[in-house]
Amino acid sequence: MSDERIRQLAYEIWHSEGRPHGQDQRHWEMAAKLVEAETAKAPSKPRAPRKPKAALEQVAVTAPAKKPRASSRTKPSL
Repeated sequence: MSDERIRQLAYEIWHSEGRPHGQDQRHWEMAAKLVEAETAKAPSKPRAPRKPKAALEQVAVTAPAKKPRASSRTKPSL
């Protein structure tokens, strides 16, 4: 584990919690666990190349037309 990475994360945690006093050990332990999880994460498989934006615009989907709702009121009899 990189102490520098742990230090950076511990600082970010401390800052995000409003910079409380006396929480340094807890922040360090939280950061250490995060770094451990980062390094233990299996490398992901390579991503497929993204489609160009123009191709995505051609595939735009439109919302289906809404059906009129049936009225729950009954028509008055004549």
